[in-house]
Amino acid sequence: MKINIVMGFFLPVPPAAGGATEKSWHRLATEFATRGHAVTVISRRWPGWSDRETIGGVQHLRLPGFDHRRKLWQNLALDLRWSLRVQAALPAADLTVVNAVTLPCWLARSRPAAGRVVVMPGRMPKGQFRLYRGLARVLATSTPVRDRVLAENPALAGVTRIFGYPIAWDGLALPPRPVPGNKTVLGYVGRLHREKGLDLFVEACARLAARPLPPWRVLLSGPVDVARGGSGPAYRDGLAARLAQCLPADRFTVADATFDEAALARRYREIDVFCYPSLAAQGETFGVAVAEAMAAGAAPVVSDLACFRDFVHEGANGLVFDHTAPDAPDRLADRLAALVYDPDQRLRLAAQGQSDVRRYDFPVFADRLLADFASLLSPLDHASAVL
Repeated sequence: MKINIVMGFFLPVPPAAGGATEKSWHRLATEFATRGHAVTVISRRWPGWSDRETIGGVQHLRLPGFDHRRKLWQNLALDLRWSLRVQAALPAADLTVVNAVTLPCWLARSRPAAGRVVVMPGRMPKGQFRLYRGLARVLATSTPVRDRVLAENPALAGVTRIFGYPIAWDGLALPPRPVPGNKTVLGYVGRLHREKGLDLFVEACARLAARPLPPWRVLLSGPVDVARGGSGPAYRDGLAARLAQCLPADRFTVADATFDEAALARRYREIDVFCYPSLAAQGETFGVAVAEAMAAGAAPVVSDLACFRDFVHEGANGLVFDHTAPDAPDRLADRLAALVYDPDQRLRLAAQGQSDVRRYDFPVFADRLLADFASLLSPLDHASAVL
């Protein structure tokens, strides 16, 4: 197959300046190329980089882009300019994956040589799917994302599939291990932001501190700066101060974020019970950190958000608590205590979870995508595009 992958207007690929979407599609593009497909990635021009080059079998085409703006209307205007620029430069292909907002509105009709049009929303849709026409596939990351897509455009029901989100399972996975005389680590890795429910986690830990439990400790790690999605240094300091009220200094750590993949994998592997008590019902689209922690051998304890239900199953590979209940900290404390008390249960959940999330490993995920892409090119399926 000939596959185009269109990125957004403000970051380059390979992902030298970060970006979860850029990292994922860069890795997927390489996976596609290793299987013999002709892949072209269109991304932002970057200082010192060639406008055209081949890396790992992937053709890269870089066009003038723009810096991200603070106001939504400005970003939408820049996305429109970017989409028109991309349309003019797109090579002929069997299929084009679009990670821009406005381009899917017209690409299928205006540029049929670009092939079937595929969209994978990285964030919760905000009305744009009402305008989309001619899509061959919508790759929803979770059930709530699919539901939002269909609420905006019911005509997309026949082409929308839930795929989840790819993770580097193979680079994370080690067998879940017993705690060899050390403290069970209750951990969180992700943005240190209020919407992630970290105040709830800390309050649950305060309740655990009053219970007669085997040894345990707490690890919080992630970006705190507002520019990186955190709630600011004062919020982090408040979490640390609350932990210090109920735990000795050697029983909790609030660590800086790490963006190096090997270092991040080591941090995940420090954690025995991964707590992700997110409150962001409208913001969570999958739960990448939860899946990554499961791959690394941690047993997850998560809030009862719909996005987690696609891969965290109560009592089978993790535990769930009602984050909306008036006694939510006590409920979370009970869930965490159960896994500190019972290492056999923790190991059972962790082993099953690690197996379950292997379907999101990049090579496995790439094979699933390619099989789906191939089905879109069959004559029988061609009539299913939403016009």
